[in-house]
Amino acid sequence: MKADFLDVNETRKNVRVEIPREVVSAEIDRIARDYSQKARVPGFRPGKAPARVIKQRYKDQILHDVAHDLIPRAVDDVLRERGVEAVDTPDIRDVSVEDGRPLTFTASFDTVPPFEPGDYSTLVLRRRSSQVEQAAVDRAIERLRDRAARYEPVEGRGVAAGDHVVVDLERGREPFSGDPEKGSRPRNENVTIEIGAKANPPGFDEHLLGLEAGATKTFTIHYPSDYAIGELANTEVGYTVAVKGIKRRILPELDDEFAKDLGEFETLAALGARVREDLEHEARHAAEAEVRADLIKQLAARVPFEVPPSLVEREIGRRLEDFARRLVEQNIDPRQAGIDWNAFREGQREAAREAVAGTLVLDEVARREHLDVTAEEIEREVSRYAERLGRAPAAVRAGLDKEGGLSRVAAGLRREKSIDFVMARATMTGDL
Repeated sequence: MKADFLDVNETRKNVRVEIPREVVSAEIDRIARDYSQKARVPGFRPGKAPARVIKQRYKDQILHDVAHDLIPRAVDDVLRERGVEAVDTPDIRDVSVEDGRPLTFTASFDTVPPFEPGDYSTLVLRRRSSQVEQAAVDRAIERLRDRAARYEPVEGRGVAAGDHVVVDLERGREPFSGDPEKGSRPRNENVTIEIGAKANPPGFDEHLLGLEAGATKTFTIHYPSDYAIGELANTEVGYTVAVKGIKRRILPELDDEFAKDLGEFETLAALGARVREDLEHEARHAAEAEVRADLIKQLAARVPFEVPPSLVEREIGRRLEDFARRLVEQNIDPRQAGIDWNAFREGQREAAREAVAGTLVLDEVARREHLDVTAEEIEREVSRYAERLGRAPAAVRAGLDKEGGLSRVAAGLRREKSIDFVMARATMTGDL
């Protein structure tokens, strides 16, 4: 078998392959025999049609099967002999296959050449402090207090600032007459409006102030030309509001009783200690994530060649699938979300290129430093994954094995080892 390699660039390669005609003829004969056992040819009993008749009658199908069988094996053999690994399925073109002649084709593929990842100690990483200020603890407790608020009905007065008003609401874009004979407007019942909320239309609250339960008011709001919602900017919208009830928000006192109501805390101080502990835990995770992201960014800059486009496209596709899955988890149909997916793809390109480049360095570190993953480590990772899914580890493992996912698990664990290896040798600054 002949193979002529051509370097398109540092990562893109073409190889022109010629499979000897005797190999092609032998494969044609083998496939023709298989056809003769199954084919029904007029004038011949099943399995008795001569080989020349089968080859002539099923020529195109046989040659297709020959190419389908021989080409993948030939590509694997050529790459293995050359010591080259394709990062994706090679693109096959210019196929020529005829009985009595060599089979020729061109395979194009991306590969990653060995490269020097550099001195790990010259990587400078800064881990920010995970200490939490008392102000952050106070804000978190205040959020808990806000969620524990209760609402009490108000009687004997009109709407005031800070009230929560329950209304039936009608609105329309054109000037609003309030005349029922001129047609009804879209109506929303039992809407709760917080007087003073930032989301309220401009000037809306002023029209409600002083209204008592049972009152109805019709008014028009003019939205300014710079209003955040473009379709409402520089328009007038009419409203009819029927006040059904007024409530005031009551916050609980910040004391030991408040802490006890939240769970196993006996005192407000104990609640504060738990809040601080949780915030510091989150801060440590955030700090670690920042360090890892910075590490990947610095490693990506050490790749001395252009990252293979096929790997970038694969990473972009993975990011799109992940984003779409998160939308579905929020009960949002990705097809109806109003997203410009082409723009989204392009917006991910640079981040995807950097992520791929960082991964290439981690893989090269693992190769050079002989970092590998044991079967026991893979099993533990599969078990952790199964626990997160709430499924049996054996079932999860079987699914991964069927889909080729175990190799991805191993690759992920190997890259984690590379990260730990490099970080242990990098120069770390900041609060450790």
